[in-house]
Amino acid sequence: MQKLSLNQTIQQRLSPQQIQFIKLLQIPTYELDARIEEELEINPALEEGMEMEKDVDLKDRDVDDFDDYSDSDLAAIDAGGRDLDIEYYLHDDYSGYKMQGDGMGSDEEDKEMPIATITSLTDHLMMQLGFLRLDELRETVGRQIIGSIESDGYIRRNIQSIVNDLAFSQGVYTTTEEVEDLLAQIQLFEPAGVGARDLQECLLLQLDRKDLNDPIVLYSIKIVEDCFDEFSKKHYDKIQKKLGIDDEVIKNAVKMITRLNPKPGATEEDGNVVHYLLPDFILTNNNGKLELMLNSKNAPELRVSNSFHEMLETYDKSDKTNRSIKETVTFIKQKLDSAKWFIDAIKQRQQTLLKTMRSILDYQKEFFLTGDETKLKPMILKDIATEIDMDISTVSRVASSKAVQTEFGLYPLKYFFSEGISTDSGEDVSSREVKNILKELIDNEPKMSPLSDDKLEKYLNEKGYNIARRTVAKYREQLNIPVARLRKQL
Repeated sequence: MQKLSLNQTIQQRLSPQQIQFIKLLQIPTYELDARIEEELEINPALEEGMEMEKDVDLKDRDVDDFDDYSDSDLAAIDAGGRDLDIEYYLHDDYSGYKMQGDGMGSDEEDKEMPIATITSLTDHLMMQLGFLRLDELRETVGRQIIGSIESDGYIRRNIQSIVNDLAFSQGVYTTTEEVEDLLAQIQLFEPAGVGARDLQECLLLQLDRKDLNDPIVLYSIKIVEDCFDEFSKKHYDKIQKKLGIDDEVIKNAVKMITRLNPKPGATEEDGNVVHYLLPDFILTNNNGKLELMLNSKNAPELRVSNSFHEMLETYDKSDKTNRSIKETVTFIKQKLDSAKWFIDAIKQRQQTLLKTMRSILDYQKEFFLTGDETKLKPMILKDIATEIDMDISTVSRVASSKAVQTEFGLYPLKYFFSEGISTDSGEDVSSREVKNILKELIDNEPKMSPLSDDKLEKYLNEKGYNIARRTVAKYREQLNIPVARLRKQL
């Protein structure tokens, strides 16, 4: 026997306005323009430009004249679930927000940011393939090989898999010998080293193009061919013993090998857009007084369309029993509502960005005044979130993709967040300060006998920083510094 039961639950859900604000908050400045253009295209009630003063008196309007809509009409009018007032749309107090960069004249708006374009690696190789003047079958095989080359210039698929791909996908039957023969020709293309199956082959392809009458080139080839494992581990003494060469020869050979390009395809990007970084904030020091401004691109001049205001007034005076008029008013209200929500979200974005950045500025004031990294205080997301009374996730969205222009350079906001390390004096210092000292120790270490993590830990402890060896290793990896054995130089 079935039983009916009633359960009451509480759920927290984001409104459409909140979702829109979150999306706008996390995008960086260079993407904001595209987002605004997208909204301008889909919403005719939203326009660019400053809001003009309007003398509209709607105090005597009977808003209830439009209350005879169906439930579906009301749902379309108001996604937020509240009653809407026509008067709400006919008064607009939004205007352009003047920021740094305003007032430069109308020509500034007409200027477009140039976007650099480059040829992809695949296109570059396909062009060179055409110079071989192959028959149709071999050209198809060549295209398949080039299509298997990854963005860094390596081909990691085995030859048999390429043969199988040609047979099953294109009905082209060939052999591994024919594919390897054509791959050898492609490996002669520019850039040098392209089409290699591993690093060893990549280095050999580049060395083969050098002057083979030079003894250093020949020794370099021999090292890569016969002593690659020892070379990768920097066991130079074993290489000398195995090949019977002196210190000067191995030093020059190692220098030549390390100057080769380990990723020949890295100079050619698959994408055709070069990203540029724009600051979201501009910070200036005016005689010791820090002044913070938003980048003008964060403050677009947006307004609700005057023509939509006029349309709403016109339809308000029309026959309210006509269904087509009701549907038109529904559409106008919906677009006006969406436009106001978007302007609200943009304005709230500006306020949140400034509020967060001002808190960071107060927290790290000594750094912004001097530019001295040792003045950075330990600071985590929770510190700023507590200070401005916002959620940690909101602060994280602001910090994740924003940057500030200072007199000392352009810094991502993430740069100012770091953990704290205790010292012998009982104070906490920023982990960034410890990283700088760690990097300085490694830069000044003996190249023939680099400092191990244990020795680095000892030196840092002597300087008063209470840090463990595993933390030293973590910071070293974050700085992209290899272990001592791989830092060894001749």
